[in-house]
Amino acid sequence: MLDLQQRSTMAGEAAAAAAEVEVALDHPLDPRSAAFFDVDNTVMQGASIFHLARGLHRRQFFTTREILGAVWKQTYFRVVGVENPDHVAEARSSVLGFIAGHTVRELEELGEEIFDEAMAHRIWPGTRALAQLHLDRGQRVWLVTAAPIEIASIIARRLGLTGAMGTVAEHVDGVYTGRLVGDMLHGPAKAVAITALAARESLDLASCSAYSDSANDLPMLSLVGDPVAINPDARLRAHAREHGWRIRDYRTGRKAARAGLVVGALAGAAGGAVAAGLTLRGRRR
Repeated sequence: MLDLQQRSTMAGEAAAAAAEVEVALDHPLDPRSAAFFDVDNTVMQGASIFHLARGLHRRQFFTTREILGAVWKQTYFRVVGVENPDHVAEARSSVLGFIAGHTVRELEELGEEIFDEAMAHRIWPGTRALAQLHLDRGQRVWLVTAAPIEIASIIARRLGLTGAMGTVAEHVDGVYTGRLVGDMLHGPAKAVAITALAARESLDLASCSAYSDSANDLPMLSLVGDPVAINPDARLRAHAREHGWRIRDYRTGRKAARAGLVVGALAGAAGGAVAAGLTLRGRRR
């Protein structure tokens, strides 16, 4: 059985490989520099997996009752900090089990609809402007997110970005098996993905930028010469100040910023719970 580091490495390499076709036709004016953006609460307000799951719920992919237990487990873990290791292993091995038996084309088509109805109006204008600055300089811009690569690619395309790296779900002949390739693209896996992409595209990471809201992305932010904290959580804000990193907060006011941290945590809990709950649906198909 693969350990956590091996799964993270596999997830990162899979994400970088999935971006290969998207970058193949690019001819950047500044080929050695690029920018990497986290999505949840960095590019978009809230958790993309939550918006995706809610859209799928409305389309009867799963019932509310099926996720109540998972919601409780995820919320308890985030508040108390304790989780059953068996639950962690189960979620890791089948977090995208809810799409088992569905086709890649089906999820992509639904993803387009869900982006329009639930995500487009939640893009932070300030972060979008930062991404455009890199594009205007002739640099390529990738999203790097734990969200499924299919929805990440839709967001990137709709924003006019180069492409995306996200969690890769295994599929055979265009049909999902319900298993992940490695693990979710999270934490250290993002750094692996960026390193692999940089090697393939001959990027100079010291000349690259990275943007995130979360201290979980310190491995990614620490790779580049220009790390930027966007709408940062408390730990990332403190780290950024200590190391002289740029900080940009597009939330309105101090009170709203504090509220955003709470809402973000709850959205993350709900998103993780929904993903776990959706697995139940996939297993019953």
